Amino acid sequence: MFTALNAYFDILWSKTDFWTVLGFAAQALFMSRFIVQWIATEKAKQSVIPVAFWFLSIGGGLGLLAYGIARHDAVIIFGQATGLLVYARNLRFIYGKKYKKTEAL
Repeated sequence: MFTALNAYFDILWSKTDFWTVLGFAAQALFMSRFIVQWIATEKAKQSVIPVAFWFLSIGGGLGLLAYGIARHDAVIIFGQATGLLVYARNLRFIYGKKYKKTEAL
């Protein structure tokens, strides 16, 4: 059994390239935003979306967009490109509001 598993992993790793590693790393970064959101929500005892959520979204989204472009995957390219617009817009609202508060002082 272990021989079969070793053979499987040998094949898997021999076929792994930079883009596959980037894709998995970007997906992990993208998924980590939900852990950050869950922890913030548990601490506040209400639904909270911290600023880190949007930065993780952008980081993971950019990595996945690069992966999609390298793999010529139109579904990933479209999904991540449109998502990046939403994430950036949310950060603009957050920092625009903070800027207006400091400007009023």
